[in-house]
Amino acid sequence: MGASDETNSPDDRRAVLRERARTTGRATLLGAVLGVVGVAVLVATGETLLFASEKVFAVGALILGFAVLGWSGSIFAGRGIENAQEYLDTSSNWSEAASRRAMVVLTGLGAGVMVGSIGATVVLDAVV
Repeated sequence: MGASDETNSPDDRRAVLRERARTTGRATLLGAVLGVVGVAVLVATGETLLFASEKVFAVGALILGFAVLGWSGSIFAGRGIENAQEYLDTSSNWSEAASRRAMVVLTGLGAGVMVGSIGATVVLDAVV
């Protein structure tokens, strides 16, 4: 956690955890909607359900993979980057904690796209 994320009381920590869970949940829900819409749009444009499902799922997996890689990179090199910024006296607000939070949001988005594409595939397969 960065200095701005550190809290002392259990109520403060619970509030931070609730806010982060809410943010990740919204990203996952957005991803699910995008997954459903992506499969539906591809099928509506004449692609097969299998093609649409595979492509949208792959995009979700790509986002998820990027986020996991970015998250691990933030942990691996975050302190060094923060120290370099301080040493170079840059005005960047980048921090390891903020980077990890962004990667968690992208993880939720990618997972949501994957789940949405699965749901859309199941529903469209039953309907079509």
